Amino acid sequence: MKTQQQNPKPNPWLIETTAWLLALLFIFTAASKLMDMHHFIQQIDNQPFDNHFTPFLVIGLPVAELATALLLFIPKVRTTGLWLSAIMMTTFTVYVALVTFHFFDRVPCACAGVFNRMSWTQHLIFNIVFTAIAIYGILLQKQTPESN
Repeated sequence: MKTQQQNPKPNPWLIETTAWLLALLFIFTAASKLMDMHHFIQQIDNQPFDNHFTPFLVIGLPVAELATALLLFIPKVRTTGLWLSAIMMTTFTVYVALVTFHFFDRVPCACAGVFNRMSWTQHLIFNIVFTAIAIYGILLQKQTPESN
């Protein structure tokens, strides 16, 4: 008689750590934008896309980051927060990759963002790592009985 093998439940500590890492990143980046809004607007205007997007990005990015962080802290909606984290980090990673590989006519200074001492290549690696963390969190969350 063949017994069905169950996948072991992931350690809740891993899920919590994943959620906290992402939430802290989003809180930190949103706070830096909100605390120096004038500088953030200049950074957005310096990016190689149409400045018509500036008002949307200046409000939308910090709000999206804070909302996602909040979702990550609430177990019942954490899966949504993890998906939003993965989507945002993938979007940021694609943008940084395009800058890194000179897709745009000009490369803005690497001074944009909260980690202003990183080169574009370092920023790309950082974003890839946090994108992987978000995806890992989704996979862990899918293995928990409460999320299924």
